[in-house]
Amino acid sequence: MKTIGVFDSGVGGKSVAAAIRKAFPDWHVIDVDDKEHLPYGTKTPEELKALSLPILNTLSKSCDIIVIACNTVTTTIIEDLRASLPVPLIGLEPMVKPAAEQTKSGVIAVCATPATLASNRYQWLKDTYAQGKKVVEPDCSDWTSMIESNQVDRNHIEDRIEEALNQGADVIVLGCTHYHWIEKLIKEIAEWIFLVVVSARLARPSAGARF
Repeated sequence: MKTIGVFDSGVGGKSVAAAIRKAFPDWHVIDVDDKEHLPYGTKTPEELKALSLPILNTLSKSCDIIVIACNTVTTTIIEDLRASLPVPLIGLEPMVKPAAEQTKSGVIAVCATPATLASNRYQWLKDTYAQGKKVVEPDCSDWTSMIESNQVDRNHIEDRIEEALNQGADVIVLGCTHYHWIEKLIKEIAEWIFLVVVSARLARPSAGARF
């Protein structure tokens, strides 16, 4: 039986591991995390490598392939990790390309960690796939901690989503696997804000209207 390893900084990797188990029922899946050193999204590439490489070295001894279920690790140090590990690595990164293809307004929002947003790989994704598009990057730096502690502040998230939608974004990229645990909430907020905005616009009389 083949074995797939899944690594993430925290609970975000659980959803990735579950999806892999469903897609490949004949494969054994091992998922590990590094909750002790959360959050990863505010750390430097050097810190990320020092933390993740020992874990991945141990994991590689039991796996045929490893999925890096962390956008931060993928976008900042995956090439260094590939050069240091004996098994293939598959990374997850923000879905800028499909978002840029789907937008009708020409504006997309990318919710990601500070380290991901500052990475060369993320800049390459924007330069390659989002040319001519406006990319909004709301401050999500504390979302991982909120999710891990199960203390999600709806008002805080609502402020960030409203900020993005007010700038014209019609597609939201969840560029961190942690954020998928609040995907339903984000969709609810985005739909509610959209309805409020549309209702407000419809309520305004057109120029020259008479009553």
